[in-house]
Amino acid sequence: MRAGELLALLGPSGSGKTTLLRVIAGLELPDRGRIIFGGDDATRLPVQERAVGFVFQHYALFKHMSVAENIAYGLNARKRPGRPDKAEIKRRVGDLLDLIKLSGFADRYPSQLSGGQRQRVALARALAVEPRVLLLDEPFGALDAQVRKDLRRWLREIHDRTGQTTIFVTHDQDEALELSDRVAVLDKGRLAQVGTPDEVQEAPASATVLKFLGDTIEVEAIAEGGRVFVNGRPTPVAAPPGLVGPVKLYARPWQLRFAEPEHAHVEGVVRTSYRTQGRQRIEVDRAEGKTVVVEAANSARLAAGRPVGLQIVGGHVFAD
Repeated sequence: MRAGELLALLGPSGSGKTTLLRVIAGLELPDRGRIIFGGDDATRLPVQERAVGFVFQHYALFKHMSVAENIAYGLNARKRPGRPDKAEIKRRVGDLLDLIKLSGFADRYPSQLSGGQRQRVALARALAVEPRVLLLDEPFGALDAQVRKDLRRWLREIHDRTGQTTIFVTHDQDEALELSDRVAVLDKGRLAQVGTPDEVQEAPASATVLKFLGDTIEVEAIAEGGRVFVNGRPTPVAAPPGLVGPVKLYARPWQLRFAEPEHAHVEGVVRTSYRTQGRQRIEVDRAEGKTVVVEAANSARLAAGRPVGLQIVGGHVFAD
């Protein structure tokens, strides 16, 4: 990764996100490959010599220590030649309390804090040792939705102010796409794609990446002459050069439109219709038993059981 960027490690459960983070931290050894920090090989270095900051999902604060003592812990634990003096530690703790907007909480204990406040303290403790890289393992996973949202914005602000090189593990697509400079998508222990949020969304490297990043409809199609056809009808989706024959076409909910039967690529029956975040979402059961989600800005609620046709107006194609 690049120095000073916030990289999100994204992938389903079991894809290897946390294992990779633990390997970078030195908590586990890799079977092969190397860990390089700024040109230095850190593969065999113990955790204490890697200069990494680690924030876990469940805070891991010391209950018997005050907020200030928790933040200063890593500094006080250093061997004497590398340990700052008491005045410097106090100054650094004060600066970090200001940074996390908890300047009046130095003498409080973790039990006196909310979940969001505890996670801020955990982040300050990790930053106190001035790590070469900051590792965040599902840091907001134990918090409710609104607190998660607030802390996401706050973490991005902190990153922009500090320029701290950060790797952030999450299984939440929205969290990864909102927070990160770049996203690394893992699949079964392998790196499936690395790119900016726009790149992984607009140009997914595989069907696996595309399906993981949000709702999709998957249909059988034919690629011919650079065009893609569904049920004999052309779509606006272009086939990659050299791709001919059976393919899979994937479309997002907003890449579908309701259409008359003569223009429809897919037909089905409305299962349910509901409004969310200012848009209407309609679930349609296809004849083969699969459910399609359609998203429209100005669509009226449709009655369950109503037959509808769907036209594909965009999407991605991969070999069958």
